[in-house]
Amino acid sequence: MEKYQFKTTINCGGCIAKVTPHLDANVDIKHWDVDINNPDKILSVETENLDRQDIKELVERLGFKADPLS
Repeated sequence: MEKYQFKTTINCGGCIAKVTPHLDANVDIKHWDVDINNPDKILSVETENLDRQDIKELVERLGFKADPLS
């Protein structure tokens, strides 16, 4: 299982509500969360089948930026 982290523009409860149905519905995402208390709004994603680019594109299709952290 891989765990990826991204600096995002998902910065409030309303933003989380917008992405939740899409991230929850993705069978390749085992667990995810957003730390909106962190200044960089860190999205953490655990997956077995997706890579950083897949997750970045998914988040950006929902209208948010996602910059991978190393």
